[in-house]
Amino acid sequence: MLSAKIAGVGHYVPEQIVSNNHLTAYMDTSDEWIQERTGIKERRFADRTGETTTTMAIQAARVAIERAGTTAEEIDFIIFATLSPDYYFPGCGVLLQRAMKMKEIGALDIRNQCSGFVYALSVADQFIKTGMYRNILVVGSEKHSFGLDFSTRGRNISVIFGDGAGAVVVQPADREGQGILSTHLHSDGESAELLAMFNPGTHANHWTNEPLASFDEAPIGNMFMSHQMIDQAQLYPTMDGPAVFKKAIVKFPEVIMEALNRHHLQTSDLNLLIPHQANLRIAQFVQQHLKLRDDQVFNNIEKYGNTTAASIPIALSEAWELGKIQTGDLVCLAAFGSGYTWGSALIRW
Repeated sequence: MLSAKIAGVGHYVPEQIVSNNHLTAYMDTSDEWIQERTGIKERRFADRTGETTTTMAIQAARVAIERAGTTAEEIDFIIFATLSPDYYFPGCGVLLQRAMKMKEIGALDIRNQCSGFVYALSVADQFIKTGMYRNILVVGSEKHSFGLDFSTRGRNISVIFGDGAGAVVVQPADREGQGILSTHLHSDGESAELLAMFNPGTHANHWTNEPLASFDEAPIGNMFMSHQMIDQAQLYPTMDGPAVFKKAIVKFPEVIMEALNRHHLQTSDLNLLIPHQANLRIAQFVQQHLKLRDDQVFNNIEKYGNTTAASIPIALSEAWELGKIQTGDLVCLAAFGSGYTWGSALIRW
């Protein structure tokens, strides 16, 4: 069975830098308050009309494809992870395929939020192992800035997120022992509503305290979106931050150790851990819990905020550019997010 390797990495972040101090013009917050709770100093926001989730993905994909020594025409499958697609449907995968003038290849959209890239990488790994595809483009891209509540009411969420995209090209490995050693995926939907964006949706407003209506009481379809949702700020994401934090600091180290234990490795064997950039405090807790040195963990949340599905590929690309990943290094990617879903990937570079 073939092994899969990451042959090329790339990322793109918008030019517009939004500092913590900039946000104080819209909400009751401060640079000190944000940094203390999240570790974030600034984030990037995409151009409101000139950039989309797909256009940012294209920028990252072009770099990854070039670094992989291939071309857009040679890509034979796309896996696109995002929670902020250009359209409710169709997905961003086909929009990227069209814009990059690729062949009529398959395009799969992944909706696993913060864990989306790890899930997408796992799918790509299986396709390479079976020999079905040889050049798979895996993308994580997010444009959060268009859908956040920039008021004091929404500050606990809005100060966290930023925009950006990352991409990798996955190909068959050149030698034995190289590439993706294993991936590990998990979910627990018991607390799904603690980190969610309910509207628009097909749940008939069950989770938003809006009265349920039968078809006899209201026109068909009016529960998908209503003026009440707008008036009551029900079109924004919601999060129970403390609950998410408590779950994340348990599942992050668990899934990292699951990957290492599978291959009879220790944390001391790790050259680099790249965690999903959710909150610097979570990453620091995981580092301390696993007794990892500073040089074994890569974080860039202070510059970009939480870019959800894009955060791991952005960090992976940036770490590679900085020379922090060398051939033969043992690299672990790990994520935890809405769902709850979480996962890890262990890679011999």
